[in-house]
Amino acid sequence: MKPRITVITLAVSDLERSLVFYRDGLGLATSGITGTKYPIGACVFFNLEGGLKLALWPRSSLVADTGLPGDGPAATEVLIAHNVGSEDEVRLVLDQAQAAGGRVAKPAQPTFWGGYGGYFQDPDGHVWEVVFNPHLQALG
Repeated sequence: MKPRITVITLAVSDLERSLVFYRDGLGLATSGITGTKYPIGACVFFNLEGGLKLALWPRSSLVADTGLPGDGPAATEVLIAHNVGSEDEVRLVLDQAQAAGGRVAKPAQPTFWGGYGGYFQDPDGHVWEVVFNPHLQALG
């Protein structure tokens, strides 16, 4: 296996609501809902930097396709981090997420490791960290 990830898929309870949150609220570009001709194929793709894609797929469709139980999400099982260029930008993105209908789980503040960040949850409870990491460049 090569060390790359091409798509991150989030299971959502309401595809239209999540589309509006990410497209209209956070400003991510998409061509909208696709795959509606398939019984469990409706989904949304957002193009991210570096060729990465964020996909939204109804939770019921993901359960049907994988055959795994749909016991419900646990907010801290997966964390998506969005690194920004300044402390001001951390606050701006958290405000944007909240205005779009997300919930700020932890307001912007200094981190224990010397950065600055906060957390928000999308309408389905997925956790996003918004962080300014002055040390990230050194990690290469």
